[in-house]
Amino acid sequence: MSWDWDKLQEKRRRQSGGGGGGGGRGPSPDFEELKKKLQVFKRFRGSGLLMVIGIVALLWLASGFYIVNPKEVGVVQRFGAFNRITQSGPHFHFPYPFESVQTPSVTEIKRVEIGFRTPEYVSDISERSFQSVPKESMMLTGDENIVDVQFIVQYRIKDAQNYLFNISQPQKTVRDAAEAAMRDVIGNNEIEAVLTAEKFAVQNETMQLLQAILDGYNSGMVVTAVKLQDVHPPQEVVAAFKDVASAREDKSRLINNAKGYRNDIIPKARGKVANILNEAEAYKESKIRQSKGESQRFLKLWQEYQQVKDVTKKRLYLETMEQILGEAGGKTLLSDKAAQKIIPYLPMNELPGPKTRGTQKQ
Repeated sequence: MSWDWDKLQEKRRRQSGGGGGGGGRGPSPDFEELKKKLQVFKRFRGSGLLMVIGIVALLWLASGFYIVNPKEVGVVQRFGAFNRITQSGPHFHFPYPFESVQTPSVTEIKRVEIGFRTPEYVSDISERSFQSVPKESMMLTGDENIVDVQFIVQYRIKDAQNYLFNISQPQKTVRDAAEAAMRDVIGNNEIEAVLTAEKFAVQNETMQLLQAILDGYNSGMVVTAVKLQDVHPPQEVVAAFKDVASAREDKSRLINNAKGYRNDIIPKARGKVANILNEAEAYKESKIRQSKGESQRFLKLWQEYQQVKDVTKKRLYLETMEQILGEAGGKTLLSDKAAQKIIPYLPMNELPGPKTRGTQKQ
């Protein structure tokens, strides 16, 4: 509250003059009491200012408290320079402008798309939502062909200090390094290998090369995966590549059919060969054993014949005649006298032969 001392004096003079004209003097103000009230007001004003300053100071100090989540780390900067790293939990740092803190997530898997973009507002990821980026996806193979390669890179923070202070645009850095690594790997392979059997090898080689590039930058990032999304030739030559692929499939089919026929016929032939060889071995063995048996039998007979020639000769004759007559069927033996008294009868219709069969047919 501001007091005008001159006005106060003027007011006192007016009060003094007015009293004399009226036949009496009015009461004079108590300046001591007024001075006390003024001092009380000044003390109250000073204590309120101190209270406001104290509250502001407490709020300023309270701004130094921060909490680090389990998936994060705290990176404290003092006057803009790195000072320390804090782990999960509540912590305190000197408030601004002395210290500041950043809490990057070190477990979150981040994703970068190369050769295409997926709009952020599209919740259902499908081919219709992809936006191709040809300047990133068109690459030259080792056999001087052009191939369209679209892939994604997944990474996370490994070292928060390097991640925050060594690179200014982490996502752009990863995209540029991944594109360079993929172009290097594609340039060392032929287009047929890239389109067919070598996709897994291309992913692994690109991942290793990309990690080496990021480590060279001290980026503080680790690559967790490189995945090929779509690899195909340019649209202008897709039809020709389809014809080549169809011819390659026909070639594989014919080769497989030939191999199947070979695998079917060769075992059968080998089985027949083994059967013939076994039969030949058996025949040879049987003939050898039969010959040995005949020779031993002949030697035994020869020994008996040398001892009793007449008896042996007669026995051999009888055994031979028995065998002959037994094979000829039922026969009747007659003496010379009996044979002269009977009439020979030859049944022509029962004799075997072409003429007899011809006669029977007629």
